[in-house]
Amino acid sequence: MSNRTVLSGRRLRRGARVALTCVALFVAVTTAVTPARSEPAFAPGGAIDATYYAAGPWAVAKRTGVDCCSSTGDGYDIWYPRDLGADGRRHPVITWGNGTLAHPGEYAYLLSHLASWGFVVIAVDRTDTGTGVQMLDAVDYLNRANSDPDSVFHDRLDTHAVGAMGHSQGGFGAFNALARGSGAVSTAVTVEMPWSAVCSSLPSVAGQSPCIEPAALTAGSVLLINGSADGASLSTQPLPAELIGPQSMSAYYDSIPTSVPKARAALIGADHNDIQGQPGCTNFACTAGVDGYLGYLTAWFMDRLRGDSIARGAFLAGTGEILHNTHWSDQASTITR
Repeated sequence: MSNRTVLSGRRLRRGARVALTCVALFVAVTTAVTPARSEPAFAPGGAIDATYYAAGPWAVAKRTGVDCCSSTGDGYDIWYPRDLGADGRRHPVITWGNGTLAHPGEYAYLLSHLASWGFVVIAVDRTDTGTGVQMLDAVDYLNRANSDPDSVFHDRLDTHAVGAMGHSQGGFGAFNALARGSGAVSTAVTVEMPWSAVCSSLPSVAGQSPCIEPAALTAGSVLLINGSADGASLSTQPLPAELIGPQSMSAYYDSIPTSVPKARAALIGADHNDIQGQPGCTNFACTAGVDGYLGYLTAWFMDRLRGDSIARGAFLAGTGEILHNTHWSDQASTITR
């Protein structure tokens, strides 16, 4: 099996994969959506986890097929608070990167959940996001919209509070958006980011490689998340990075300079595609579904982009809730502020 096959946004299996139909650009479809929460099968492992696992206070709307285009001609899907700017609020931005062969709709539950906590989440409809180029294009798009009197986002965005997050190859993209964005992005979250050996097999864009350079990062902050059952995104590696390079979350983490605030953890039992699964794993190829990720992914952005001190308590070195939550393993953190 090739590296590209193993490390797709979903694990490819023999036989036909589900085909997703792309919505034509410029056909306006704006729908109100709010994360539904039925009787949960998942029980959060701490008070902070539980707080941000719950849907946030904002009703959510989605734009599909309206917003265009990235530098490579791709459209965007955007999840955002329906009452944009209520009480004079300016909303932080999260730019999302899909895994290989995946589309934004496959992450709809997670991205809608984040929007319910007051974020504007923009996802480029691109199946190779590893360079971060299109993710930065998405940030530029919303910056322009914030200045456009005719845009629904006009004067509603906090353009100085921007995070990047991505799944699998999109994890490379999130890291690269932080490293290469000249300050446009202040924090990155990687979810099931694969080992570095595969990056050379992924496409470059505009002369940019998807390969990341953790040791060269000088600013921002990073959260590395993977699943303990994910053979494509390892928590640890059998040989040191000095011999084989960073092929695991622990090696990536150790390579990031100590001056950069960072944390990592593995969700116990989660597989490569659980981030795509609805609660109860009712869609896509997954094991347990997205539930286990919701609390701490939301808390990270609440802390990093909104200065939420309660959320920060999840990640503080030594005492952070995620470090002692029995749903998680292989935890580490340098977060002190």
